[in-house]
Amino acid sequence: MTQKTAIIIGAGPAGLTAAYELLEKTDIKPLIIEMTPDIGGISKTVNYKGNRIDIGGHRFFSKSDRVMKWWENIMPLQGAPSSDDLILDRDVTLSDQNNAPDPEKSDIVMLVRNRLSRIFFLRSFFDYPISLKWNTFKNLGLIRITRIGLSYLKARVIPIKDEKSLEDFIINRFGRELYLTFFKDYTEKVWGVPCSQIKPDWGAQRIKGLSITKTLLHAVKTIMVKDESVGQKSIETSLIDRFMYPKLGPGQLWEEVARIVESRGGVIRMNSELVGLTLENDEITSATVRDTDTGQIENISGNYFFSSMPVKQLIASMGLQKEAVVNEVANGLTYRDFLTVGLLMRKLKINNETNRKSVNNIVPDNWIYIQEREVKVGRLQIFNNWSPYMVKDPDTVWIGMEYFCNEGDDIWTMPDDQLIRFGITELASIDIIDKKDVLDATVIRMPKAYPAYFGTYDRFDEIREFTDQIGNLFLIGRNGMHRYNNSDHSMLTAMVAVENIIQNKKSKDNIWTVNTEKDYHETK
Repeated sequence: MTQKTAIIIGAGPAGLTAAYELLEKTDIKPLIIEMTPDIGGISKTVNYKGNRIDIGGHRFFSKSDRVMKWWENIMPLQGAPSSDDLILDRDVTLSDQNNAPDPEKSDIVMLVRNRLSRIFFLRSFFDYPISLKWNTFKNLGLIRITRIGLSYLKARVIPIKDEKSLEDFIINRFGRELYLTFFKDYTEKVWGVPCSQIKPDWGAQRIKGLSITKTLLHAVKTIMVKDESVGQKSIETSLIDRFMYPKLGPGQLWEEVARIVESRGGVIRMNSELVGLTLENDEITSATVRDTDTGQIENISGNYFFSSMPVKQLIASMGLQKEAVVNEVANGLTYRDFLTVGLLMRKLKINNETNRKSVNNIVPDNWIYIQEREVKVGRLQIFNNWSPYMVKDPDTVWIGMEYFCNEGDDIWTMPDDQLIRFGITELASIDIIDKKDVLDATVIRMPKAYPAYFGTYDRFDEIREFTDQIGNLFLIGRNGMHRYNNSDHSMLTAMVAVENIIQNKKSKDNIWTVNTEKDYHETK
């Protein structure tokens, strides 16, 4: 009997999870086709002269026990303190498993990290999500706080009945004044269009579990009961205090998964671009692949096909002649692109004024959301705080300036040297760095990082209806489903797809319900 094969498009979290699950639970051989030379997709880690860049920042935390155990199976939780834990004499949750790895001796290890993300606005720091602490009231001032409170009460008493946009979605949950103060400008930096033009689905995907009520309850719980578990099952995702993180960044985990997949007989072909799919009688029969190094074209037959590639490109690869409507919707899907300016610094101009200890007293944040309106930078990562092993020299500060842009626009096409100068000037202008403290810099571009909830997105069901009827095709992951999933949700879509094959389940509804479960819905 001929062994069945699954063609998997994309070596990101969804594609690699699908391959791993197929090898674990079936006799189907996975073949992964990856267009780039990198493992991990948007979850890759870039090594620049020994300093590592996490593209976008990836907290390893999930409400799914299945995903949490999956991660720990690949990379066990630390059993001894990391280097910064030791320096700071910091209490940290350690694994109680025998022979749990020591981060100072082993690379294959998950660290437990403390979460801190704040908003930088009006040259001051605010909690993210916004808290009702004294610092918030002091920085905003009495007049603005009063307007925010009254606006919130109005939104609760007289909500917008028909939420037609992300703007409506946020106003209903936080009030117009808080929306204008903290949500509008940053969100429009991210997406490049007014919030009034973005479908409310984005809010349902990203901030559905967050509310002022939950923020208040979390503050009370934090005072009354300290949850020391890594799982933090009772805490809203946006409010978690700790998360797991691979010692050398998220890409390290996916590189380890890739190694396991290949050791078990799976195949991963890098620099291989899907250029065509053959569709016959509601089944995909083969994939046409181009080697991006040699230009060689090859036709590969398969029994099952998993796609984590952008839907726009997937539909284009089918060369559809009769399905003009599907082509029209796919062509109208839009994406937001992303780039990081990595800066190696002697020090930052901003200091650690929190009660949280940090090495060399740098600000202890993982992310800093830049709300200042006069600059284009959207977010700042401090890689030292993600993992001390991300930085070659612990006496330096390694940061990532994140810009949201469109492929081909002024920011995206700006030469690297000019973009670096631009980024340095922006951070200096808002008093976060001093130009003279910059030691080195680099630029990393990531196309199609965020599937957008505008364009023809409101007609996406027409694409889903078409692809769902292709029995052996499974759309998985963020770009594969044109849905702003986190890594854990992308992984779950792959897991469910494999289960459907095992159970010979024809409907794909359960794949599309991932990240819409009751546990993730907002409660008031």
